[in-house]
Amino acid sequence: MGLKKNPKVDLKLKYQRTFEIGLILSLAILIVAFKFMPKNTHKKVKVQGPQELINVEDVEATKQETAPPPPPKPPIPIEAPSDDEALDDIEINDTEIDQNATLPPPPPPPAEKKEEEPVFFVAVEQMPEPIGGIAAIQKKIIYPEIARRAGVQGRVFVKAFVDETGRVTKVTLIKGIGAGCDEAAMKAVKETRFKPGMQRGKPVKVQVSIPVLFKIK
Repeated sequence: MGLKKNPKVDLKLKYQRTFEIGLILSLAILIVAFKFMPKNTHKKVKVQGPQELINVEDVEATKQETAPPPPPKPPIPIEAPSDDEALDDIEINDTEIDQNATLPPPPPPPAEKKEEEPVFFVAVEQMPEPIGGIAAIQKKIIYPEIARRAGVQGRVFVKAFVDETGRVTKVTLIKGIGAGCDEAAMKAVKETRFKPGMQRGKPVKVQVSIPVLFKIK
């Protein structure tokens, strides 16, 4: 058997009646409020002012007139000499040619001076040597940065022309490796002082081959 609720404490029995009473009261309050609410009347205010008329006039475009060029200067009259005066000023020399006259011989052509290239020996009793040895040349080598980055290594063979005083007058490349190493080797050999080559106890001009090593440390 189910439990029976006490009708005195059951709220659902009075819920519908209470809702209807509240709805009726709210509608009555709205009707009274709309009926007795004062009406706001807005008056339209018209502002009238005097109208001004603006006259628009057409303005003609002004044209800028260019000044006329100045008149040319009159030519200066130059008196031309008469025919008689012009002929008096001209002297006519004798143009007759003596066919029997002998002409002088033409001058001889200038003699060309030929510079004789010095003769350098290839092999002598005592070949020239760099002062300080090959190490002195290696110390003067400046390794090119391009060759260093590219990893270029090897030997460069340079031919040095050494005179009687041990000075290098000219250098030529025999075999190179490129990347700026050839130029660096030739410059170092050119700046090096040598012991001159000897032949029969006298210093002579000699050409000698010098190897230059390029190695990245």
